[in-house]
Amino acid sequence: MKEFRFKIILILAAIGLSIYLLYPTYQNYTNNEKISKFVSNRQLELKDAQPNISKIELDKVEKFIEDSIKASDPNIAKTKAKSIKLGLDLQGGMRVVLEVNTGKLLEKLAKNPDDTFKKVIVEAEQETAISNESVVDIFARMMQARGIRLSRYYGSVRDEDSKIVSDLNTSAEDAVSRAMEIIRNRIDQYGVSEPTIQRQGSRRVIVELPGIAREEEAKQLLQGTALLQFNLVKDPQTTFNIMQRIDEVLAGKIDSTVDKTNKDSSITNNDSLANQQLSPEEFAKQHPFFSIALINPNSQTADAYVSEDQKDKLQLMLNRPEVKAAIPNNVEFHFSAKPFGQQDGKSIYVLYLVNKTPELTGGVITDAQATIDPSTSGAIVNMQMNSEGASDWARITGANIGKRIAIILDGAVYSAPNVINKIPSGNSQITGMANMEEAKLLEIVLKAGALPAPVSIIEERTVGPSLGEDSIRAGFKAAIIGFILVTIFMIFYYRRAGEIAAAALIFTVLFILGVLAGFGATLTLPGIAGIILTIGMAVDANVLIYERIREEVATGKTVKASVDSGFAKANSAIIDSNITTFLTGIILYQFGSGPVQGFALTLMIGIVASLFSALVIAKLIFNIMVAKGMKINLG
Repeated sequence: MKEFRFKIILILAAIGLSIYLLYPTYQNYTNNEKISKFVSNRQLELKDAQPNISKIELDKVEKFIEDSIKASDPNIAKTKAKSIKLGLDLQGGMRVVLEVNTGKLLEKLAKNPDDTFKKVIVEAEQETAISNESVVDIFARMMQARGIRLSRYYGSVRDEDSKIVSDLNTSAEDAVSRAMEIIRNRIDQYGVSEPTIQRQGSRRVIVELPGIAREEEAKQLLQGTALLQFNLVKDPQTTFNIMQRIDEVLAGKIDSTVDKTNKDSSITNNDSLANQQLSPEEFAKQHPFFSIALINPNSQTADAYVSEDQKDKLQLMLNRPEVKAAIPNNVEFHFSAKPFGQQDGKSIYVLYLVNKTPELTGGVITDAQATIDPSTSGAIVNMQMNSEGASDWARITGANIGKRIAIILDGAVYSAPNVINKIPSGNSQITGMANMEEAKLLEIVLKAGALPAPVSIIEERTVGPSLGEDSIRAGFKAAIIGFILVTIFMIFYYRRAGEIAAAALIFTVLFILGVLAGFGATLTLPGIAGIILTIGMAVDANVLIYERIREEVATGKTVKASVDSGFAKANSAIIDSNITTFLTGIILYQFGSGPVQGFALTLMIGIVASLFSALVIAKLIFNIMVAKGMKINLG
């Protein structure tokens, strides 16, 4: 037995290490069971005390209790960090594919984009949807076909198109990388454990969020650009004049190009807006804009109010070419982010007219904090600016006392407060949040920074927690059934040698799970399939070895010589086939994504574990049995 001491110690060490690495997974499972049971009992008590409590409130209580328990015991978090992570398909959650809008990035980088530029951008985006060519390359090709040099919009007049294309491609690459970094920061601050963020192609990002509960909130977190601007609101007279011009253009009373630059002139019309003799149909015909965009005559502002069912219609009006031509180039309209109020059961939104050029942007924000306003009890977000921003903010507020400054995030106005006095501290706040959860989400987005270009969700898949649990049960059931069937076959066909193969198989699965836990890998449903496949491959190695031993015994060799010779002759075939499969696993892991990588990872770990079990553990058991003179039955 002395000659086997080293191998025995090695095997025991491997088994002990695997159990040690797997123990936190067991602890995490028992902790979750205890927490779940405790929360369920508290929810039942709460339902008994308050029978009319809503599911939303119960969910909030559940989250609060879970967070409190986990915060009170730091070992829970440590145990979870060391346990096997479950993938999206086993734990439930969201998988989204985001696409960075390169066209908007090109528009943002361009100097003085004209109508031709915007038309080419739209055509380039349409073509790239059915082509593998980048938006930048298609855009450059279309511009060249029109005989337009790119230096008209980018770089200097001396720059060649090739240099500009190279610079734009670099900017597009950087935009995707920056978007990934910002999305990762947002997710980390949001508190999602073990997210998966990886790039797909030139402009797409795959994001997997296991265990996510609030899907709409998560989507807002991912695709919100977080472009924060502070724009001056135009005075009431200018606002009304421009709105009246739009109304007359839509009614066909004037040409959109007449007196466009005279934006502050007072335009009068004999057709009074308050003409009570007009029927609603006639009024809508003569005043298309003011029939849906209402102005409060008692208000000191000229902001327009529109119901939620007319909001899209009004936006389409504002997007019409003749209306755009009637609006001065230095102003733009923005809707409020949240309803102003309700009328006849419909939400009412506000339409603001602001300067197109912002006075300040969100780049100066250094910190954001969601809190409750003690005066209104509403949720707000306080913002702190850097020294440069604070200086500019003091100058802006000091020069515009009595005027309104709109706080615009991603094109929507969150608030437009009056400037009462100069603000030298660099502090500001955003109001209008529905609740603290929304304010907290906005805080996270502002802290992480603005995306370099808009992103949109082009693919979305949600897996519910119950479906994830079903997948776990089905996966492990399949693995156990497969293990039992293989074991029965091996014992039936190879007798005592089959029992040795079954023992080696148990160690193989133990080693796979131990390595997954030790390296912090994520177990997915395809990963379980990889484990099941490994079970079959491990048996293949045993079958090769046993058949070689049978052949050696048939030649008249002793049992010891037959075992040694059988293992030696089977080694090359076993190692060759496993190396080939291992290389396939490397390729799958390198070029695959998500589920494919999960399968490839467990497959590669399983190959190493099965080789160790078949060539080391099984051989050691055979050698010990031979040394002790025990009978080896190969069927």
